[in-house]
Amino acid sequence: MKQSSINLKYILLLLALWFALPGNLLAQQASFLTAGRVEYEKKINQHRIIEEEGEENFWVAEQKKWLTKVTTDFYELKFNDHRSSFKLLRENTDNKYFWGAKPSDTDVAVQDLQNQRVIIQRDVFENTYLITDSMRTINWRITNETRTIAGFECKKAVGVICDSVYVVAFYTDEIIASTGPESIGGLPGLILGLAVPRLHTTWFATKVELTTPAETELTPKQKGKKITYRDLVIELNKGVKDWGKEGAKRIWAAVL
Repeated sequence: MKQSSINLKYILLLLALWFALPGNLLAQQASFLTAGRVEYEKKINQHRIIEEEGEENFWVAEQKKWLTKVTTDFYELKFNDHRSSFKLLRENTDNKYFWGAKPSDTDVAVQDLQNQRVIIQRDVFENTYLITDSMRTINWRITNETRTIAGFECKKAVGVICDSVYVVAFYTDEIIASTGPESIGGLPGLILGLAVPRLHTTWFATKVELTTPAETELTPKQKGKKITYRDLVIELNKGVKDWGKEGAKRIWAAVL
């Protein structure tokens, strides 16, 4: 028998074994993805925020006339199995924002998964803060509900932050990096969908790229007044103590 015929038989045998494997090796590799880049759409329903401030009156009606009802801006998350960086990708210039709601192109949230730390540069009113603290512990309740986001099947989980603010996350265990938008994480997979109902805000992935970011992309230069979550809440409370519901929402948004 010719050597070329023997080689062909071996090739055909290997192909047969490949397709006989359950789910084949490609599917097995997909369940262990650890690095990539995700694009998210962040949406805020500004009309609902205003409506919750009080009864419908002339001021509320005028605000709703010129404000964009639902703003949409675009963010990106770069990650690997031990670190992630989340920041604004591009602003939608057609948006008309409520005061203080315009996205900052210098805000960046870094999650150090290896050391369970967060480093977040955030503009709040006229100040720039550098939140440096332990990653928050969220007691997630994982449900049986699923949803497909950006081509990945995601499981729904519900948790609480800031003592009473519910967050709803959809994560995929096909990508095992335990991170997500802003500083939210702690699930057995990557968060591709996030909602904070009391802030009328959602983040949903529109694209997932399975690339490996450079370490420099995950360690951006950051600056600001170094502060912990707790001290930031105390400081902001002084400025918004007479703002009622709006003040509380501004604080929740600042510490996400």
